[in-house]
Amino acid sequence: MQNIRAEVLLPTKELRDDIPFFTKVLGMRMDEIFPADDPSVAVFSGFGLRVRVQKDADVAPGLLRILCDDPVLIAGGKTQLVAPNGTRIDIVALAPPVIMPHTEHEFAVRRMADQAPWVIGRAGMQYRDLIPSRLGGSIIASHIRIPGGGPVPDMVHFHSVGFQLIYCYKGWVDLVYEDQGPPFRLYAGNCVIQPPEIRHRVLFASDDIEVIEIGVPAEHVTTIDHDMELPTDALRPDRVFSGQRFVHCQAYDAEWLPYRLPGFLARDTSISFNTQAVADVQVIKLGEGAPVWSTHNSDIHFTFVLGGSLTLEGGGQRAQHLVAGDAFVIPPGMQFRYNTPSRDLSLLEVSLPGDVETEFV
Repeated sequence: MQNIRAEVLLPTKELRDDIPFFTKVLGMRMDEIFPADDPSVAVFSGFGLRVRVQKDADVAPGLLRILCDDPVLIAGGKTQLVAPNGTRIDIVALAPPVIMPHTEHEFAVRRMADQAPWVIGRAGMQYRDLIPSRLGGSIIASHIRIPGGGPVPDMVHFHSVGFQLIYCYKGWVDLVYEDQGPPFRLYAGNCVIQPPEIRHRVLFASDDIEVIEIGVPAEHVTTIDHDMELPTDALRPDRVFSGQRFVHCQAYDAEWLPYRLPGFLARDTSISFNTQAVADVQVIKLGEGAPVWSTHNSDIHFTFVLGGSLTLEGGGQRAQHLVAGDAFVIPPGMQFRYNTPSRDLSLLEVSLPGDVETEFV
């Protein structure tokens, strides 16, 4: 097997000034230096990187980023340095914390009939954005489909998120998760939450698969794990990932109870309990009684129309007749009413945080 390496080439005017910087300040190892009588090239290695510093090399000084758990432990507490040869060094966190942007509240409606564009995303999946403004970056809601279904060219990966929901809207998809047993099939009407950094993989999908995916915040990092194989040998269904447990909610055994708004019923997904009230997810259908005007105090209140229809009224806005495939966001404090619901109405509601309160007006 042939020996293959890669290295970064950096220039210098005076090599003797760079050697102590790369070895003593950054703590890298010097592997090569030549020629012996008047060195003009030195090769350093460290942090999974090989660097060749060469006198009068016709390249820019460049920027090196060193990623570590605790950046202040690398170079005496300094996180931004400049080498004698002009190369900038940034020492940053290997896994930066998830930062929740301030929510920019708005009343927003996204209609299926508006024919918003489908864009090609990760692993060849098609995405339709359900909240174009993303409320200032606080949330992304996507309608996702895989035309033709079949094997999904996915890899074991994880997301650095505060909250993530996958609701199977149509068809089915085969998934596998770290420490949650063998692959399983997520059917229409069922959902999972993917706790922060749980490793998982999408395996196979039906030809009519469509899912609704909620991610908080909107911009979050997806990391490929090239070392872990799924399923894992361990089975730990109660494992906690950053304060959250994995949930696979199945519709067939759900109990329908009165919803917080009169005239409707809801099935709880246990997501509020298993995320310690980071978020609440409920599926809503028509019950007994007349719809009423109300407000809520949730920071983010997103709803997707799964089936049937309703008239959304409120906030001094024109009443909007919504059908399956439409989505809307209601800001906290806005008066609203779900009027003229059809008998087959079905809604997916996601609220953050999970302890939402309602007032009738």
